[in-house]
Amino acid sequence: MSKKPSPSPRCFVLGDLHGAHKALLQCLERSRFDRDTDSLIALGDLCDGWPEVDRCLDELSGLKHCTFIRGNHDLWALEWATQGSVSETWLEQGGANTIASYRGEPMPASHRAFLEKGLWWHEHDERLYVHAGFDPSKPIQSQPVTELVWQRTLVTDAVCALQYRRDFSVPGYKEVFIGHTPTTIWKSDRPLRSGNLWLMDTGAGHGDRLTLMDVETKEVYASDPVRDLYPGIRPRDKMCA
Repeated sequence: MSKKPSPSPRCFVLGDLHGAHKALLQCLERSRFDRDTDSLIALGDLCDGWPEVDRCLDELSGLKHCTFIRGNHDLWALEWATQGSVSETWLEQGGANTIASYRGEPMPASHRAFLEKGLWWHEHDERLYVHAGFDPSKPIQSQPVTELVWQRTLVTDAVCALQYRRDFSVPGYKEVFIGHTPTTIWKSDRPLRSGNLWLMDTGAGHGDRLTLMDVETKEVYASDPVRDLYPGIRPRDKMCA
């Protein structure tokens, strides 16, 4: 009897997580993510918001094939972990729950190392993965970090083109995947596509759903609304991506 062929490895892209470990587990389970063969590209903002940042970092650092793109919240958390830097802005934007997730202890060295090894962007198979945005008129290698982790111009241009049914395309890539700006701003809890640009932050950090998407097939696997997974918990004191 011939052996049944093993399924081909899949590649998934994950939107902004913000400490929602329960939502992450739901997405992995619903997608039947194979921890031995499948790969995951996390678009950043693993930290700050919901109360299980420590478990999120445990989970993702334990995957065999995980590519992590750094986001603005990850940089804030890393400044606290490595320098003891604690700003009022960061605490209001979910940093207080990041600190609380470690129950009075410093962030473990393994978690710090995972954040420090994060990429500013990732290119594979003519696809680009970046947290926030960039200037398409310049090479990605020359972009300042502030653009990569904070910029929203590319996203707003893409959504404006989508709303007015204008053509939109980021030159040089087959597809581009971005987090940072929640699709819920435009009343959608699913990834939004404009031309070859995909917006993957579906609002988990504000209580909406976390989304995992198969890069090839575009099948979407979403969590329950995160606010229902952590009843009575406030992810942050002021709303910002």
